[in-house]
Order: sequence, then C-alpha cells, then structure tokens
Amino acid sequence: MHVKLGQVNYSVSTERRKNVELISFFNNKKTVTSNISLAKQGDKEAFLSLIDENKLNIYRVAKGMLREEKDIEDAIQNTIIKAYSNIKTLKQNEYFRTWLIKVLINECNMILRRNKKTVAIDSVMENEPDVDNFKDLDLTASVNSLSEDLRVVIVLFYFEDMSQKDIANLLDIPEGTVKSRLTRARKKLYEILGEE
Repeated sequence: MHVKLGQVNYSVSTERRKNVELISFFNNKKTVTSNISLAKQGDKEAFLSLIDENKLNIYRVAKGMLREEKDIEDAIQNTIIKAYSNIKTLKQNEYFRTWLIKVLINECNMILRRNKKTVAIDSVMENEPDVDNFKDLDLTASVNSLSEDLRVVIVLFYFEDMSQKDIANLLDIPEGTVKSRLTRARKKLYEILGEE
C-alpha cells in the first residue's frame, strides 16, 4: 500500500513536471515571437535577445563552413549587422532561425570566395613537414576537410538537426541533391576516419 502511494505520488510529480515543461516551452515560444515582432520595429534589446538565443547555432554553422577563427568571427559579425538591418524583410516570424542561418551561409560563402582569391601562406609552405600529426584525428577537422558543398549539408543535418527538406529549402537545391551530398559526405568521412 505504501508503495502504491509512492507510485501515485511519482506519477503525479512526473505529470506535473511534464506540464511545467510544456508551459515553459509555449511561454518561450511566445517570447521569441514577441521578440521578433519587437525587433522588426527596431527594438535593439529584442534583437540582441534573439541573437543570444541563436548564438550557438550561428557559431556551429560558421565553424562548419569556415576554418579560420577570424573568418568565423567576421561572418558572425557581418551576419548580425545584416540581420539587424534587414529583419523587416522577414515575412514569417517562425522562420527567423532559418532566415538567420541563410544570411550566415551567404556571408560564409562570400568569405570563402574572397579567400580563394588570396593565397595563404599555409598553401605556399605546403612542403613543410607537419608538426602535429594528431590534430587531424578530430571529427571537426575531418568535417572541415570536406568540400564546401558536402560540409554545409553535414553541419546543417548533424549539428543543427535540420531535416533534409529544410536544408533543401535553405540552400535552394533539390532534396535529392541534399541526400546524395549527405551520402557522399558520410562516405568521405568514413574513409578519412577509417584511415586513422
């Protein structure tokens, strides 16, 4: 009898916790929607709150596309400036995160194009022996070794938990292309990581 009472109490407390989590989820969603509306009206604090909520997502995508920390910082800074300037063009508030990542991807692509035009000292000194042969064991280094088109879909799919359909919409490519790029990227990662 005592055990049943404990189980009932446990069930009630578990149910209560689920309700609190659900209420918290909806309150947070209302706050985000409210912040987007306020940011569209020029509220800097609301915009900064939105950026703060998405800072980890932004960093992961930038890190997945760019190799140099200074380029990552530039991309994030330019993304924030452009997003603030153009937030009024966001048509559907629920797609703020997707829109922000699209702005970031465009910034990263611009930096990648700019970097292709300049010759890095690393590529000139390519014949120098590697001092640290163990740095390539890292999964991040393996992902960074992929070509840009494969790296972007891997980062969005695995690190940002975006669906293949959402990635296709974000990158303006067919869903089948996303699937094939994911397959090719997985195969290359297996080869890279399998060698080590």
